[in-house]
Amino acid sequence: MSTPKRHVKTHSTYAFESNTSNVAASQMRNVLNKLADSVKDEEKRQRFENELDSFFSLFRRYLIEKSQSNNALDWEKIKSPNPEEVVSYAKIDPELADNTENLSKLAVLKLNGGLGTSMGCVGPKSVIEVRDGNTFLDLSVRQIEYLNRNYDSDVPLLLMNSFNTDKDTEHLIKKYSSNRIRIRSFNQSRFPRVYKDSLLPVPTEFDDALDAWYPPGHGDLFEALHASGELDALIAQGREILFVSNGDNLGATVDLKILNHMLDTGAEYIMELTDKTRADVKGGTLINYDGQVRLLEVAQVPKEHIDEFKNIRKFKNFNTNNLWINLKAIKRLVESSTLEMEIIPNQKTIIRGGHEINVLQLETACGAAIRHFNGAHGVVVPRSRFLPVKTCSDLLLVKSDLFHLQHGALVIDEDRFGPNPLIKLGSHFKKVSGFSARIPHIPKIVELDHLTITGNVFLGKNVTLRGTVIIVCSDGQKIDIPNGSVLENVVITGNLQILEH
Repeated sequence: MSTPKRHVKTHSTYAFESNTSNVAASQMRNVLNKLADSVKDEEKRQRFENELDSFFSLFRRYLIEKSQSNNALDWEKIKSPNPEEVVSYAKIDPELADNTENLSKLAVLKLNGGLGTSMGCVGPKSVIEVRDGNTFLDLSVRQIEYLNRNYDSDVPLLLMNSFNTDKDTEHLIKKYSSNRIRIRSFNQSRFPRVYKDSLLPVPTEFDDALDAWYPPGHGDLFEALHASGELDALIAQGREILFVSNGDNLGATVDLKILNHMLDTGAEYIMELTDKTRADVKGGTLINYDGQVRLLEVAQVPKEHIDEFKNIRKFKNFNTNNLWINLKAIKRLVESSTLEMEIIPNQKTIIRGGHEINVLQLETACGAAIRHFNGAHGVVVPRSRFLPVKTCSDLLLVKSDLFHLQHGALVIDEDRFGPNPLIKLGSHFKKVSGFSARIPHIPKIVELDHLTITGNVFLGKNVTLRGTVIIVCSDGQKIDIPNGSVLENVVITGNLQILEH
């Protein structure tokens, strides 16, 4: 049976799109020049012009890719990575974990650009309290301080902030001034949002409203590290490896085995992967494409292959965004302008004149840079190294008796068997305030497999949850789970108020 012909663009269509792209690029360049002229301070303008140049090259690349139909990945060329491209953590020599000398070559970077708004909090997400009065940032500092004290090392901590989190973070890190840790922070770029229809920038002045700008995703790490001067400073100190992770991943601790494995193999880039579960089917995965290791994200997958991509038997593991990167390699790639990562167009809306206006922000992800580094490969790590807190469902997990705190790191209870429980809390628990009001005392969940709670539900003190527990409260009703309750493999629905005598 012959395969159906795909629609092929004609030469005249290409010519039209190419001309349109050239006009859009030319208009953008003119407006960006005017935007730069709005800055009177010479030093500030120079920095701003550099950011706008980076944005313009991203924008121009976006226009070119948009006009080319052959830009999509060819699904037939996607192959599973070979054994050198994805290595099991368990197969790395365990004795590598004993060598502490290479800590002098390490720096740690936390991505700290996110706000806590999705969980109903004001300010940087890193200041949300997660465990025993400690914030995300407190735990990161405690982990590295323990490392430095225990091994008499001097591993520095870097924070990459966005313009949203910069001022608050600068103020917060003052409290660690007497700790045994050097903390440096720098800002990632501030790019102009673009009107979706006209493809022109939203801001007209340097100090326009915050919603006219956006931080361009963590793929900006490489440029921002270089532009801030922090990259050269680290190399001058003799640092070779940068361990990068999301500020909200409580499992991302320094691992000596991976550090020494990287130095032994001479790899310039290592991505930590972990096995997919049904909850992670959309996570990006490593593939071999044209003989090269690459990150495949769900956004790049053709619609007809989405189900195949989500099949956890075919694509077994996903990117944790715990990355180990060689600093000199970053310098080489940034200075040669060869670090091109897939563009992620992110559509947002802003309010102008009382109306919602569609805008675009062009972002990149630092995981996509893997294909530009020599000897790059993935290491499949235990799930314990991926413990992100994106929602209040995650917050319940990390606050529970399933873990205990050890030198700033969360360690799983030895009585726990199998994967972490799957927890789904409904909209009443979306914000930290609602979560804290309804679950003021965290239940015991060491023997829990699955928890679903929706509706106006309140948990009392010393509640124990085991097996599968589902609590669904009807609209307009209320369910009170009394103090000391033990719920095991139960479904509770409707309305329940038990008064204690």
